[in-house]
Amino acid sequence: MKRTHLYAYHKEHGKIVDFGGFAMPVWFEGVFPEHHAVRNAVGIFDTSHMGRAMAEGPDAERFLNYMVTNNVAALEPMNGLYTVMCNPRGGIVDDLIVYKLAADRFFIVYNASNREKDFAWFKGHSEGFDVSLRDVSDEVAMVAVQGPRAEETLQKICSEPVSEIGRFELAQVKLCGFDALMARTGYTGEDGFEFFLLDTPLGSPEKALEVWNALLEAGEEFGIKPCGLGARDSLRLEAGLCLYGNDIDDETNPLEARLRWVVKFKKPGGFIGREALLKVREEGVKRTRVGIMMEERGIPRHGYEIWDGDERIGVVTSGGLSPTLGVGIAMGYVPPAYRKLGTSVKIKIRNRLAKGKIVKSHPFYDESKYGWKRDRK
Repeated sequence: MKRTHLYAYHKEHGKIVDFGGFAMPVWFEGVFPEHHAVRNAVGIFDTSHMGRAMAEGPDAERFLNYMVTNNVAALEPMNGLYTVMCNPRGGIVDDLIVYKLAADRFFIVYNASNREKDFAWFKGHSEGFDVSLRDVSDEVAMVAVQGPRAEETLQKICSEPVSEIGRFELAQVKLCGFDALMARTGYTGEDGFEFFLLDTPLGSPEKALEVWNALLEAGEEFGIKPCGLGARDSLRLEAGLCLYGNDIDDETNPLEARLRWVVKFKKPGGFIGREALLKVREEGVKRTRVGIMMEERGIPRHGYEIWDGDERIGVVTSGGLSPTLGVGIAMGYVPPAYRKLGTSVKIKIRNRLAKGKIVKSHPFYDESKYGWKRDRK
């Protein structure tokens, strides 16, 4: 298995599993305590397994705008956007974040499971563009600091005012004296940050380990916890965020995935998959992603069937027990007629059909109590 910059810490303190070919911690103390730490205080995640690339050159902006569905041309320097890139059929190659560092320089972050695939996709479509592409995944350590006390924790080791970084904004900072880029982004639904420790080769991870341990010390008064893949998954599910390979993939288009907001049909230059998505928009989607909350005991899982009476209407793409809500929740695809909130459905759990209902799923929780929009008074 491949290792990240923080493998030495994980090996000593975490439960290691194979995740997309990477040796990653599934938990340290346990999924529930790690999940609650992020929802109520602060937790940190090693995200160095993610893919990271630089796109530079006179045509960098035009190239990326052609590759993804969102409008990269609308970005101001040191800002980022969430988007997807599609194949010619309209299926999602991956979801990713594009950051604009300067007019001709961009930083791209994409999923760990697609590192090789995505970079090859970029390279394979770069002909005719004056753009230089460089995979920097193994040269940059990446860590997420998430939760309502994330800002206070990071400020203790950061030389710049963390509070001035807005959502999806990027800043050049020093962490423990080391150069880093820091963005107010994350995959948990909470307020938080992802930082990229520059000039940190995989073979010399000392800076990454120093910053990681400094964060654990800085957040000790808030009850900080190192978090693994288990909590990362339960947190993103509660927030209604898609996981590539489960909720979205090459056969799923962004309109049925309810990611229409990242598809800018009118942007200049078009994008790969535009014609196919225009056809989908015209004809209407055949299925749509929904959130389901269980009304009977049972924990829905990936692959479980969704039923209405004697008819199988769909399948769960992500599911589990919500640590915050204490009930089973799921996302899955059903015919559009079932999209209305409150609609009754059933999920086949083992050999029985358990009752559930369609609910708001972005997020599942009350945003006045949890997440980055919570009431902070």
